[in-house]
Amino acid sequence: MQNLPNLREIRTFRPDVFKQPRGFVQPTFAHQSVVLEIGAGVGLHALTFARANPSAQVFAIERTAEKFQKFNQSHLSETSPNRNPIHADAIPWVVHAIPPACLQQVFILYPNPEPKNPAQRWFNMPFMQFLLSRMQPNATLTLASNITEYLDEAEQQMLHVWQLPYVRSAVTTERRTHFEIKYMERGEPCGNIVVTKPEGYTTPFDSYFSNAQ
Repeated sequence: MQNLPNLREIRTFRPDVFKQPRGFVQPTFAHQSVVLEIGAGVGLHALTFARANPSAQVFAIERTAEKFQKFNQSHLSETSPNRNPIHADAIPWVVHAIPPACLQQVFILYPNPEPKNPAQRWFNMPFMQFLLSRMQPNATLTLASNITEYLDEAEQQMLHVWQLPYVRSAVTTERRTHFEIKYMERGEPCGNIVVTKPEGYTTPFDSYFSNAQ
């Protein structure tokens, strides 16, 4: 992909400008393994992941009211102490809720590709550096998409902007979200990029926590 931003072109993230989401409640972290899903949709992945990983504490964020309502209905019909549906915009919620070096895994599965606004793609956003600061050393971030060009661009950002190790692979047996099921049934190629935050990786936000101020 051409004309990708580099670190000098990506504006500085300003966590201090984000207000707490409406009805915000500071979460408590009762598990050593804290997992975040951004854009959880109707919650299929969060439901199955939490069920399969009872020792993990799963926070799954969905902004769209209709999707969140369906997710929450499924959650309430099968309550689990390690699963936490969150109805909020992801960025302000993460800024106020997640302390540094907290997350063991992050999932961004089939996000909106933002065809008219490339700056809003996750790996092109200033927020990505803040999100990395919330991850533990050796934590992973999994991005999935059915759009080859989207994954190509994300891969270039990993190499040239964020400078993080990653593995790119095809989706073969996974059926994690309703989107993934639909795309696989159509025969569309789906792919993952799994990024690892290495030991010693630093960001300007490694000591920043809004609720500690």
